[in-house]
Amino acid sequence: MKTLLFALLLCASASPAAPAFAIDKTAVEKLAFGDADERSASIAALLAEGDPHAAALLEAVSEGDMQSAGKRILIVKGGQGIDAVTGEAVAPLPEGREDVVANNRLRREIEGALAAFKLLSPERPTRLAAAKALAGGADAAMLPLVKKALEKETDSDIKLLLELTAASMEMHSGDKETRLAAIQRLGESNSPNSRTLLAQAAADADDDIRLAAQKSLREVQGKLAWGERAGLLFAGISLGSILLLTALGLAITYGLMGVINMAHGELIMIGAYATYVVQILFRKTNFFEWYLLLAVPVSFIVAAAVGMLLERVVIRWLYGRPLETLLATWGISLMLIQSVRTVFGAANVQVENPAFMSGGIHAFAGVVLPWSRLVIIAFAIAVLISMWLLLTKTRLGLFVRGVTQNRAMASCVGVPTGLVDMWAFGLGSGIAGLAGCALSQIGNVGPDLGQGYIVDSFMVVVFGGVGQLAGTVYAALTLGFANKFLEEVSGAVIAKIMVLVFIIIFIQRRPQGLFAVKGRAVEA
Repeated sequence: MKTLLFALLLCASASPAAPAFAIDKTAVEKLAFGDADERSASIAALLAEGDPHAAALLEAVSEGDMQSAGKRILIVKGGQGIDAVTGEAVAPLPEGREDVVANNRLRREIEGALAAFKLLSPERPTRLAAAKALAGGADAAMLPLVKKALEKETDSDIKLLLELTAASMEMHSGDKETRLAAIQRLGESNSPNSRTLLAQAAADADDDIRLAAQKSLREVQGKLAWGERAGLLFAGISLGSILLLTALGLAITYGLMGVINMAHGELIMIGAYATYVVQILFRKTNFFEWYLLLAVPVSFIVAAAVGMLLERVVIRWLYGRPLETLLATWGISLMLIQSVRTVFGAANVQVENPAFMSGGIHAFAGVVLPWSRLVIIAFAIAVLISMWLLLTKTRLGLFVRGVTQNRAMASCVGVPTGLVDMWAFGLGSGIAGLAGCALSQIGNVGPDLGQGYIVDSFMVVVFGGVGQLAGTVYAALTLGFANKFLEEVSGAVIAKIMVLVFIIIFIQRRPQGLFAVKGRAVEA
């Protein structure tokens, strides 16, 4: 940055037109020779000019490249010098030059001024970053430059930030009419920063200022309250979609087969690690942004294969013996966790989001909807629809529903119940793998990933009603909303306890869950 700004001055000084540029001589002299207050005032004067050469001049002071030779002020770097006022090249450099020293206070003020100069950058990301930095608090001396940038700005997001910044600066103006106009503009915004500024103005000694600030403050607080409600609603939907993904597979295995599969969480973990492996393979190609297109089917297939293997080797021998099944699958879960630790290590691994899942939508005041969460919600809906179509429109779905309702009769009419058990367990395991793929996009992947979701998954299935797809959906969303709303009131830990107590009381009163269905799991 330093070199580029000095090059700007050199190029300007080399121009055939003379002088190359002209900066306020008085401001430059005060910057070099004045006391602390005069130097601060000179920075404000240079800011008001809004000249890019002024930014280069301030950068030179901060970096120690400004020198004085008598009354003449020079910018010297690499044996080359230019006049700080006129921009003319100086050769040879005069003898007896002295450095212009910048203390910490001056450097801080220059740093803020240079951030303001970035508002004039042709690059949108640079202007946006500068506008965000100034929105958090800016010196009133920057107001002329902010207004100049506001006149030129065409981007709506940046313009909104600059309008808020300009109003904030005018709030501290001594002109009453200017302050009232700024208060009114702040009342039209929906920024938390506006609330802070208006709260300060609401205690002003002037009655007109105080009443106007109180009115605007109520307007801003109303907008922020709606934003908080919308953010809470989105958080509930987001958590509900995750619970739905993690519980859908369990709803099949538990609802159809009556198997309490304590290894369900580890099948989720296997899906997440399958996504991690696919990411590593794609990182060596030029198509990294598309790795999820392969990771989704791979996570399903790998988890489904592991699930079918477990069903054929272990679980098929334990039907009708719930305690033994629970203990066996718990032991399997420990084996799977240790196997993953052996292969991938005990530390968490990072799965990077594709570019299209980075960032978010600024939907409401102080509320950003992350693309990763939005994609997971859409993914959960797609998985739910696919599962419904499979169960209601395919031959496998017909077999699954037949075995669920009456296993003996289904066997009598030729349904291969053993194969249906295996395919159904594989389907439930594969959906758990899809849940792991989704979870890998919002957090780290580790051997203990599934342990955090197994209890929640069982709560969703039991609360919704064993074997009921609609009940699982309602239960997941209900528990998602309940968790988030209770967290706002009592904190995450107490919210979990309250939800668990509610589920226990609910099951005591209604053992069949929200929706009851007649089937093997119920009759057993």
